[in-house]
Amino acid sequence: MLASAIMTKLRKLFVATSAVASVISTSNATAQDWTPAGRTSAAISPLPEKESRAVVQVLAARTVRWRKYFAVHSWIATKEKDAKFYRVYQVIGWRLRRGQDVVSIETDLPDRKWFGHLPELIYDLRGKKAESAIPKIHAAALSYPYQGAYRAWPGPNSNTFVSHIIRNTPEIGVELPPTAIGKDWMGKGDLVGLSESKTGVQFSLFGLLGMTVGLGEGVEMNVLGLSFGVDVLRPAIKLPLIGRLGFSDASLDQDEDSPETATAKDPISPEKLMENPEKKSSDDRPVSLD
Repeated sequence: MLASAIMTKLRKLFVATSAVASVISTSNATAQDWTPAGRTSAAISPLPEKESRAVVQVLAARTVRWRKYFAVHSWIATKEKDAKFYRVYQVIGWRLRRGQDVVSIETDLPDRKWFGHLPELIYDLRGKKAESAIPKIHAAALSYPYQGAYRAWPGPNSNTFVSHIIRNTPEIGVELPPTAIGKDWMGKGDLVGLSESKTGVQFSLFGLLGMTVGLGEGVEMNVLGLSFGVDVLRPAIKLPLIGRLGFSDASLDQDEDSPETATAKDPISPEKLMENPEKKSSDDRPVSLD
C-alpha cells in the first residue's frame, strides 16, 4: 500500500512536470511525424535476399510528442536463416484500447522510423548465435508478465518488454541506452537480479530507484526512472534526456559472426517482405504513450 501511494504521488509529479514540456513542444509539432513517410525503412537492416544468415537486431528511436525529450521506444527484429521476411517484437500501449494485449509480434519492416524518428541500432547479431537466440526471443516475448498492462512511467512499458527479452536471451549481451525509461523495471517487480548485459548485478525498486554495477553497464544510478552513469570499459557518461556522451556502446561478446554487411544500401520496402506466413503489421497509427 505504501509503495503504491508513493508511486501515485511520484507519477502525478512526473505528469505535472511533463506538462511544461508538452506546451513547449506543441509549437514545434508538425504533421510530418504521422505521414506514411514517417514509418518508412531507415535503411539500417540488411535486405533478406542479401543476408542469408539469421539476424537479430535491437533498435530504439525517440518516442512521440513531448515524450521524445525524455525517452526512446525500443524493439527487437529477427530473421531466421534463409527467411525472406523479418519478425518484429515490441510493446505498443494503445493496443489496450482495442482490447488487445500490448505485445505485438508481427511480420514487418525491421527498421521502421518511429513516426518520423530515425532508429538507432543498439545490437546486431548474425549467424549461429542468432539462430540460437531467435527461439529464446520468441519464448521470452510470450512469457512477458505484463501482456495486459502498460504504464509509460516508470514501467512496465516497451522498454521493460525489450529488457525482459534481453535478460532471458543469453546470446544478447547488451544493455539498453540510459534514455530507455522502463528498462529498470525487472521481472514481476523483482528487487535484485542480473544486469541486462548479464555481466553484473542490479537493484531496482519498481524502476523508480536503483543501482546497476556490471562490466557491460559500468555503474548506473536510477532516480525516478532517470538513469545516470559512467561506462568505464568504453569511456562515456550516461545522462537522462541526452543519452550517452563519449565512446559508442558495444557488446562485450561480439564474435566471428560480425555484421560486416549490417547496413543496407537501400531501404527495405513493404514489397521486400515477400511471401510470408504472417500478416503484415497493422500497428501504424499514432500512439499516445510510446
